[in-house]
Amino acid sequence: MRNRPIPGSSGLVREMSLLGDPLLHRPCENVTDFGPSLAKLIEDMFATMYAAQGVGLAANQIGVPLKVFVYDCPDDDDVRHLGHVVNPELVEADGLTVRGPEGCLSLPGLEAGTERFDHAVVEGLTMTGDPVRIAGTGWFARCLQHECDHLEGTVYPDRLTGLRRSRLLRAARRAPWARQG
Repeated sequence: MRNRPIPGSSGLVREMSLLGDPLLHRPCENVTDFGPSLAKLIEDMFATMYAAQGVGLAANQIGVPLKVFVYDCPDDDDVRHLGHVVNPELVEADGLTVRGPEGCLSLPGLEAGTERFDHAVVEGLTMTGDPVRIAGTGWFARCLQHECDHLEGTVYPDRLTGLRRSRLLRAARRAPWARQG
């Protein structure tokens, strides 16, 4: 029996920032106010992530330049990881380097083989300011690294080179969402 609400159930779905938005390419600021507005932001982030059918979302992807991300992501053993991190720092990224399919809610419908470490550890804070340490392997490690990148102003196409990068950027230019603006 649940004694707490489902994350995002009282949040508002916000507009997604898409590739090319300058906010996605700037480092975010540390959170200093751990009040109700932060809890509301996190609730809205969960609602937006679920509406877009994602497994992670950084605050700058909804136009808020603060270091916060949420996740609801399985690892390679299908263990579900659910939570949020405020002012995250990627403190470990090691192990095997694995090239796997990676997508992003800011590039809807596109993905490319992207190299990531198979193990990652993130340290940060909860919305109430308590310390948190999250370790992940496999797909979840990829998610942690991806979201930390967002908060530093990096999107996954920035990690690609050569033909893989040019194909993805060409597909992004041709995507329906790129032509709407």
